Amino acid sequence: MKPKVTMIAWNQNDNYVVTAVNNHLLKVWNSSTGQLLHDLVGHADEVFVLETHPFDSRIMLSAGHDGNIFIWDITKGTKTKHYFNMIEGQGHGAVFDCKFSPDGQHFACTDSHGHLLIFGFGCSRPYEKIPDQMFFHTDYRPLIRDSNNYVLDEQTQQAPHLMPPPFLVDVDGNPHPTKYQRLVPGRENCADEHLIPQLGYVATSDGEVVEQVIGQQTVDQDEQGLEPSILDGMIRQLQLQQDQRMGADQESASSAPQNGEGTPRRG
Repeated sequence: MKPKVTMIAWNQNDNYVVTAVNNHLLKVWNSSTGQLLHDLVGHADEVFVLETHPFDSRIMLSAGHDGNIFIWDITKGTKTKHYFNMIEGQGHGAVFDCKFSPDGQHFACTDSHGHLLIFGFGCSRPYEKIPDQMFFHTDYRPLIRDSNNYVLDEQTQQAPHLMPPPFLVDVDGNPHPTKYQRLVPGRENCADEHLIPQLGYVATSDGEVVEQVIGQQTVDQDEQGLEPSILDGMIRQLQLQQDQRMGADQESASSAPQNGEGTPRRG
């Protein structure tokens, strides 16, 4: 097998360079001389995650598709901590990304099964208050392209980055209570009635009809006939004004003299 480098990372003070190779080895190099210092053995599949500690130049984190997460001392070439991402009943989960917290006391990883793994010092009790399953209701909504080849949300016909803040739901699309909805940026100060999503029935790819969160409009807004958002109302009002101006221009053009004796002037 021809060796290929899959990932590369400098340590915190740039004295060392760590490379991940497709033969599952990590190699530590002297960044000034290019000398190979250590071969780090432990991974059993390709590694695509290398993260340096934010202030400790000795520490490097690696994670791979084998589900292994290692904390290395790259100055000594030794492993200091190891975690295997075993998922009950499903084998291991490949680790796709990892990041240290700014204070270096925690790191978080995401895996191929949609899990967020949080490691660190201290008590885990605050995290126990969070639901096991947290998704945005727009995570798996289909996208389309318009005539200009821009991406739009199929249901609302809006650009995804211009849509209102999404709701938090479980894996089946059921919305979480309002106290969790305030965790979404943009919904921190919303009243309770604005944190109740609109439910509806949608068809899945298998033809099964399920109840899911389908829109940003709340139940109260729907009953009162209000706009789904202030932005939508402004856009609709601007469109109406533009249509009125175009209608007025067409009327003035149709009333212009047709015999060529004069040309109407417009201020």
